[in-house]
Amino acid sequence: MENEQVKIFDEHRNQIGMTTRQEAHKVGYWHETFQCWFVSREDQTYYIYFQIRSATKKDFPNLLDITAAGHLLADETVEDGVREVKEELGIHVSFEKLEPLGVIEDSIIQENFVDREFANVFLYPCQYPFAEYKLQKEEVSGIVKADFNNVYQLWLGDKRDISVEGFEINEDGRRDPIKKTVSKNSFVPHKHSYYESILKWIDQRINHTQT
Repeated sequence: MENEQVKIFDEHRNQIGMTTRQEAHKVGYWHETFQCWFVSREDQTYYIYFQIRSATKKDFPNLLDITAAGHLLADETVEDGVREVKEELGIHVSFEKLEPLGVIEDSIIQENFVDREFANVFLYPCQYPFAEYKLQKEEVSGIVKADFNNVYQLWLGDKRDISVEGFEINEDGRRDPIKKTVSKNSFVPHKHSYYESILKWIDQRINHTQT
């Protein structure tokens, strides 16, 4: 996977070549990714879904992350990125059913790891029960949902923690229901501005849907 070829770009999103994922993260080249956020409506409450990254992941194991996401390979278009939803979650989603939110610069910079992404972000109105998810165990160990308003207040308001619920695959391969309290430290350390932008975009769509 680290040797997969990706397109690389300058800071103005002009393509400057191709390299491996490993090299892109080592040098800090800008590259393209696909991100899909699931949101559901139950009665009058909207929920946003997060994946739990597998404990075996090299980067950010066990942390909460985007519902489904991944790198766009050198020979792929943005539309091809929808494969990530099927691969990671076992849910078939047509690209035409996704709502485009925009392209955002998403950077995570740590020692020996510089991830600079032009992320193509989409929203998916999800009505799938947890039983429908078939997770790619190498990538994802569970799925949880949280009241969207609570998540919004966690990142843009004064909440210190929120409740999430869903399931996690245990060591025996069985699904354990989970309900727990999480804080900002429970999430992949995207920049605060990233979470702020994403949640504002989703909030605008939710409000537009309601009107």
